[in-house]
Amino acid sequence: MNQMKYFLLGATLVLLPMLGSAAPSVPAARLASLPVAQIVERNLAARGGSVAWAAVRSLTMTGKMDAGQVRKDGGIAGELATLTQQQRKAFERQQVTAQVATKAEVPKVIQLPFKMEVERPNKLRLEIQFQDQTAVQVYDGTKGWKLRPFLGRHEVEAFTADELKTAAGEQELDGPLVNYAAKGTKVALDGTDVVNGRPAYRLKLTLKGGAQRRLWIDGESFLDAKLEGAPRRFNGRPRPIFTYFKDFKAVQGLMVPHTLETVVEGVPRVERINVEQVTLNTSFGGGHFSKPQ
Repeated sequence: MNQMKYFLLGATLVLLPMLGSAAPSVPAARLASLPVAQIVERNLAARGGSVAWAAVRSLTMTGKMDAGQVRKDGGIAGELATLTQQQRKAFERQQVTAQVATKAEVPKVIQLPFKMEVERPNKLRLEIQFQDQTAVQVYDGTKGWKLRPFLGRHEVEAFTADELKTAAGEQELDGPLVNYAAKGTKVALDGTDVVNGRPAYRLKLTLKGGAQRRLWIDGESFLDAKLEGAPRRFNGRPRPIFTYFKDFKAVQGLMVPHTLETVVEGVPRVERINVEQVTLNTSFGGGHFSKPQ
């Protein structure tokens, strides 16, 4: 399902940066030699079928996403490190109070509740909760806006040119292989790899406009295993981004990943999105994907 806007979400539109470590190199996998059309056909069948996905007009996901890490010295790594001193102290008190109540250790990874809503053909609204404040990111198919109060930014900001380009290049919510020819995508078999310890077919996707992405299909389940996202610039140079899809569960007959792990080559962290609930075909109001107020 575009596995969360192939964010999903390699989570390209998420407010918090997707930082992670690159996957180690692995030997080529031994898989049955199949034509690319058969691999695509088995993938669509494993995910619930192209007809069933075509009937999905909107998709809502709620859960928690990584937002940073608590260092050994008590500081916060990641984008939450830019919080004001008062906000950081309040957050740390909140974490300690919660853990004392459960007699547990302070968690090393900070997770924040989120809600992501996707509507055809290419609309997205993402909300992230933090200390009674709500960060919002919206794309209406043409324009995009973001509001990030927990970073001290209380005015609505327009997407940058790069963010608009990324948003416009996202596939529909059913993923790149559903009706791929109608979307202007070309698919070719590019070899085999091992992903998450399992053999996988590596497909090369040439999108409408010429951009290329790689998609790995698990050789046993034929579900999506890994997706290459648009490169992102970190420390002055573009770096490859990959999202791994795990913990697939049936939602009204469709297989949806409930754990997404995003890694950035050369960055020593993995960012996770844990999906707790998925709802299909919610009707949104007319202004739901408009500029936040």
